[in-house]
Amino acid sequence: MTSATQHTPNHQEGTVWGTTIPFDSVQDPGCYICNWSGHLLRVPEDGIAPGRSPLINIVGNEPLFVTKISDNPYITLTKAKMVASNLDCYVNF
Repeated sequence: MTSATQHTPNHQEGTVWGTTIPFDSVQDPGCYICNWSGHLLRVPEDGIAPGRSPLINIVGNEPLFVTKISDNPYITLTKAKMVASNLDCYVNF
């Protein structure tokens, strides 16, 4: 089941964040919260460019979802925790 849900829309740098998507659908650089663990996932531009390393593939029995919290993959941890908490995301970093 691959579906995207959206929390309260927030606009930052012209892109909606607070959107929950399957992990394998991440196509934009930014900062995401792993909904299954609460860990912070930083996705730099190089991490999603076609043909570039590193390419991360996580395989499991159930779909894994992430919630985008920022367009900036290098957001400070304090701000990332605050944004994630405001979106009612589990934080474990």
